[in-house]
Amino acid sequence: MLSYRHAFHAGNHADVLKHLVTIQLLRYLGQKDTSYMVIDTHAGAGVYALDGGYASKNAEFETGISRLWDRKDLPPAVAEYVDVVRQLNPDGKLRYYPGSPYCADAIMREQDRLRLFELHPSDGKILTDNFRRLEAERNPRGNGRGKRVMIHLGDGFLGLKALLPPPSRRGLVLIDPPYEVKEDYRHVKNTIEDALIRFSTGTYAVWYPLLNRMESRQMPDKLKRMKANGWLNVTLTVKTPSPDGFGLHSSGMFVINPPWTLEPMLKELMPYLVKVLGTDSGAGFTLESGQTKAVDTGTRRV
Repeated sequence: MLSYRHAFHAGNHADVLKHLVTIQLLRYLGQKDTSYMVIDTHAGAGVYALDGGYASKNAEFETGISRLWDRKDLPPAVAEYVDVVRQLNPDGKLRYYPGSPYCADAIMREQDRLRLFELHPSDGKILTDNFRRLEAERNPRGNGRGKRVMIHLGDGFLGLKALLPPPSRRGLVLIDPPYEVKEDYRHVKNTIEDALIRFSTGTYAVWYPLLNRMESRQMPDKLKRMKANGWLNVTLTVKTPSPDGFGLHSSGMFVINPPWTLEPMLKELMPYLVKVLGTDSGAGFTLESGQTKAVDTGTRRV
């Protein structure tokens, strides 16, 4: 199915969690001089206009980035994420939102590599045009960056195999399918199982929605059984689920082979996100890892 367009959801609470975690993973990788590779299996369009088109129809960004935009009390990790968004909005007005590819490009260094997959033909073209424009702005003479960013118009689940392991043996794989069909959950599991055989030391970050469907509820437990050095699972709920089950109230980021710095950072950060993004007493978070049995929880009280 190719009906999904992330532009409808750009900048919402799920994007806040996904992109904030992604940026922190890349900051950790960047602590060593050795280059790393970022592979995004479902890259989307790269940049989304919030003041028109799909994003303005449901204005989901009002549940996410808009609530953080003018705050003066942002924790350092949240401030860093908001600063990445500000790079697209130099006049201070929130008009554009960066998808995962742009968030990664903003953090990566010159020696690092970005590999993007997008299957949707329209989003694939927009993604290509956006990065071509970005390249022209940074290198008006058309030199310098070489093959730092490469875009593949195809299925990221299938294309990932050919890129693993990366030459430097260091990297992050971001997996964020639409989950329009239940097969996406199976593809995530199978893809990571295969990827860990090829690149066992890589970091894998999976975004997933928390929905009232069996596949969604079961996927974290299946990922916990992967043969890896460890895992971390963080979820953010911004409101009580509706009786009809519609609408995205919660999402999660499951990280395989996470850096040791991620869990303590999220322990401090998640209560703040619940306070700012939560809308009722059903808001909260969970944070668990493969190293401890305990589960941290937080609830917003109103």
